[in-house]
Amino acid sequence: MCIAVPLRVEKIEDNVAFCRVGDGTVQASLLLMDEEVKVGDYILIHAGFALRRLDEVEAMETIGLLNEALQAT
Repeated sequence: MCIAVPLRVEKIEDNVAFCRVGDGTVQASLLLMDEEVKVGDYILIHAGFALRRLDEVEAMETIGLLNEALQAT
């Protein structure tokens, strides 16, 4: 099963978004995006690529559901 994860963009360099996850960083290519991504935006990431931009409310809802699913296992 594959899952896309919403993360907040901390930095952008050369079409790559850097997003913080706990104490680490995830990099995601922005090459598939058809809309502008800025620092502070939330993006949906799968397999190292940003798929779409999310508004903060939608991102928080999705993160909450993912956390609930993790706690249930």
